[in-house]
Amino acid sequence: MVATSRTSPFHLTSEQVAFFDAQGYLILRNWITGELLTRLQAAGAAWMERGKTCAADDPQRGDFCWAKRENGEVMFRVDYLHDKGEAASLALLGSPQVLGVAESLCGRNFVPTYESMVFKQEGDGEAIRWHQDAVHPRRHRIFNYDLYLDESRDGAGALVVIPGTQTTKLDACELERMHGWTPPGSIVVEMQPGDVLLHDVMVVHGSPRALGNALRRTIYYEFRAAEQILSEGPWDREWVDRRLRLVPLGLRAYAEMFPAEPPFEHSPDAEFRPEITDGADLKVAHVKHTPGSFCSAGSVP
Repeated sequence: MVATSRTSPFHLTSEQVAFFDAQGYLILRNWITGELLTRLQAAGAAWMERGKTCAADDPQRGDFCWAKRENGEVMFRVDYLHDKGEAASLALLGSPQVLGVAESLCGRNFVPTYESMVFKQEGDGEAIRWHQDAVHPRRHRIFNYDLYLDESRDGAGALVVIPGTQTTKLDACELERMHGWTPPGSIVVEMQPGDVLLHDVMVVHGSPRALGNALRRTIYYEFRAAEQILSEGPWDREWVDRRLRLVPLGLRAYAEMFPAEPPFEHSPDAEFRPEITDGADLKVAHVKHTPGSFCSAGSVP
């Protein structure tokens, strides 16, 4: 697996990369702070409000995901954040705090593959059952960058991770049947606003049902190496090129928001150097997904 050694305060150390590889997760405390965090929290509120008022014939309606609960329908997810009217999502993508991590784990040819905000609204503590996000041959790292906008506590729907379970596909339903929410070695991941959880897409994780929980919002950016996508799919070179064009847009958004801060030095191989165009799509849809392991009928990644 390709990894880049630490060259900036936001690149991971070799010890952090080794921990991530062994355990399948890594916590970065107080990683996103100050104005960027404040703007993202405001953006999160705006996205939720937009979803509540989005008309049925709005072409973006499908990007706001709803689920049926005991007390009616609730929104729990917003997909494709960059075209939802808030510059903070692109600024986050272009920040050294994100791209240094991406380069550390995926190498210089990293590709931003997903961007979403998943949340549990106040009082909506529905469980997220054990699952693995995506199952792949493990010749490259694929990881999620999870930025917490709100506090997440034990007993209030905090994420539970089973370290070391990322090495093979597991039967999530059998795991639930045998151990419920307390499998051997599982840990509760308590987080504060601005903390970041990096998790391998194959590490088993979920969150138990909690009643009376506070609002908990998490922004998820997934990254893969371009070489991994082109050799294993599920997307093609044209899709990769379109996704790579988001990186210079993110770098520009970060520079405009924080002109006094040093930018991330993006240096992919020449064949993966994105063409900078003003007409780049902010929403690059997936159509296909890498299948994961889920314990619920009809589940999708």
